[in-house]
Amino acid sequence: MNQPRLSAEQEMAAAASDRRGADRYRTVWRIAKIMRNGDAGLWRVRNISDRGMMLAADVPISVGEKLEIALSDTVQIRGKVVWSEDGRCGVAFDKEVDVADVLKQLAAEQRATGYRQPRLPVHSRAQAVTDEGTGSIELVDLSQHGAGFLHAGHFEVGKELDLILPGGVKRRAIVRWSRAGRGGLWLTQPLDRADLESIRRFEG
Repeated sequence: MNQPRLSAEQEMAAAASDRRGADRYRTVWRIAKIMRNGDAGLWRVRNISDRGMMLAADVPISVGEKLEIALSDTVQIRGKVVWSEDGRCGVAFDKEVDVADVLKQLAAEQRATGYRQPRLPVHSRAQAVTDEGTGSIELVDLSQHGAGFLHAGHFEVGKELDLILPGGVKRRAIVRWSRAGRGGLWLTQPLDRADLESIRRFEG
């Protein structure tokens, strides 16, 4: 007699209580951009199947939350949190995906010229400290290794500076490009992944 097929939520809930089912999932270790309820963060993907995934983050996560999960600029998935415990959560996708094709596409994108890590949209002021003094810049995005910004001054490509983020986080950075009041920084010391699990800490 055929067993009834579990719903996506039932499958993910079962995975939470019985890790012996973990071989049903493809284990991947990559960072995804998570959008939820006016917030955004970079969370770690622990594993993924056609119907759901496990994410790791130390920020509070509520069962029932709707998430938009960007695995890259072109691969985006919507889902709902069906369990959450000990810094991990299970997400059931709104629609099934072909996980083999998704991982193949992500691998191809990562090998392509011009690939960049997921970036978080931010709207906050930061301080740029150079030998000439301290100036204010407006951050527009952040990743572990870089930042995009707006400015009203002159930032020479290759110039080194100290970037001071809201909350006092400080990183040494190099101007990678600058034109028409916009610029990009490369952080010589990456931001901690945990610092980027919620952009709310950098708002201000």
